Amino acid sequence: MAIDQAGREERVSCDTLFAGRVHCLQHRSGYRFSVDAILAAHFSPPVPGGAVLDLCGGCGVIALICLYRWQEQVTSVSCLELQPALVELASRNRAMNGYSAKMEVVPGDLRHILDFFPAGTFSQVICNPPFYKAHSGRPCQDQESFIARHQVHCTLSEVVAAAAAVVKNRGKVVFVYPAAGLNALLIDLQQYHLVPKRLQTIYSYPDVSAPARLILVEAVKNGGEGLRVLPPFYIYERRLGAYSKGMQRLYAPDWDLENDISLYSFDRYPR
Repeated sequence: MAIDQAGREERVSCDTLFAGRVHCLQHRSGYRFSVDAILAAHFSPPVPGGAVLDLCGGCGVIALICLYRWQEQVTSVSCLELQPALVELASRNRAMNGYSAKMEVVPGDLRHILDFFPAGTFSQVICNPPFYKAHSGRPCQDQESFIARHQVHCTLSEVVAAAAAVVKNRGKVVFVYPAAGLNALLIDLQQYHLVPKRLQTIYSYPDVSAPARLILVEAVKNGGEGLRVLPPFYIYERRLGAYSKGMQRLYAPDWDLENDISLYSFDRYPR
């Protein structure tokens, strides 16, 4: 439960990650982050000394994860979000976790991204974009969730264009997207000179008859040829089962970054 300055209960929950080391306010009835954000935030660790953009940032959870995992490695993490109520939550989450010095929350429309950031600002862009066309996908009970999940204020192509505009040459862009939309994503990435270099298929659990649920793509701006398709990654051990070992590692509070380099690559996570 979160309490405002007048002592009243707010319509937000305070959720935690990494055994309580990161706190994240979310609207109880609005958009709430899911496993998609956890996967995207961990897929491609930032380069040392780089600046990161959390595009379509929501409550700022990807930015929070990046700063928790790689606070000493990145110079800054910016979070761009369209919806004012989510901008407010991201700002509060930044302060609550002590990241005000390194995390910037920017309200704005990604279709005009160069109004907020100069071209080529970031060494890495991470994006969990709206998944569904405006009149498709699962229905939402509230407008905040509808805007966050559906492409009503931007198309996938516009999201990719925004990422391409602000990432440095040879910088990285990471997208998490429904597996069924992979073709559209790859076409848009190529159009904006973002060359896919690593692709990870995400399955709910091992089942030879079940299709992939999500894909993660790491692309490099003006990168060379060569795409590495990684082995399947399973969220759960089995249907209705516990998280897989690989997924459990993503939620683990401590990583030995010096001695366990395998944690840097999904293709080496235990499954």
